[in-house]
Amino acid sequence: MNTTPGPGRIVLAATPIGNLGDASPRLVEWLTTAPLVAAEDTRRLLHLANALGLRVAGRLISFHEHNEGARIEELLGLVRDGNDLLVVSDAGMPAVSDPGFRLVEAAVAAGLDVTAVPGPSAVPTALALSGLPTDRFTFEGFLPRKPGDRAGRLAELADERRTMVFFEAPHRLEPMLRALAEAFGPLRRAAVARELTKLHEEVRRGTLDELVTWSSDGVKGEIAVVVAGAGEAAPAEAADHVAAVQALVDGGLRLKDAVGAVAERERVSKRELYAAVLDARA
Repeated sequence: MNTTPGPGRIVLAATPIGNLGDASPRLVEWLTTAPLVAAEDTRRLLHLANALGLRVAGRLISFHEHNEGARIEELLGLVRDGNDLLVVSDAGMPAVSDPGFRLVEAAVAAGLDVTAVPGPSAVPTALALSGLPTDRFTFEGFLPRKPGDRAGRLAELADERRTMVFFEAPHRLEPMLRALAEAFGPLRRAAVARELTKLHEEVRRGTLDELVTWSSDGVKGEIAVVVAGAGEAAPAEAADHVAAVQALVDGGLRLKDAVGAVAERERVSKRELYAAVLDARA
């Protein structure tokens, strides 16, 4: 806590994404001592505090996506006056697909101190449990709701080779998975993680086509979707497109050009597809 003259600091604190046992001792300390607490939902924060058996002593300030811009100068002013400001979202780390980024951006520009209390986050948790490569990944958050905008965003990610992590609402999961299958191909590997750290935690792994079928009856809970990057399934898929290459060759196209056209269209490795065609001819 700030005990010396001068500006205070902004503290981003991660809250549990499900299991209350994941609340860190530092989170508890800050909740009970911070003079100011900016919360995405003040009622949910008080519910969390009650469940943890503690009392939030500081002044509660509502800070969510609809008022973030209007509140920034007020909050920065309070910090300049020497107050420490604790920032929490409903679950996980603030500023990661939650309010906080614009505040941090403004604080950094103003030369104010920003630190964090690490803790739970659905992004690395879902990634670690997915069974997909974790050495390089990108977090894409929520896709646009409108089909056209969503298709455009996915087209931009068509050649992304890193593992991708998305968030999605349960009632929009099936159409989202269908859009992923259309954009990346039905055989792209993926995982759907729901209710992470909670009693009914589930991680469903398979191809996008299999996950579309699984989700057709409806899925409940908080959702994170992890998708393999481009090229991850290429060796296994290449043989499936030999017939398409042969059809182009039969139509008069050179083998090299036919392989290139099909590989680009189906987003598979040219080298693997060419080898598959030669194997089929042997």
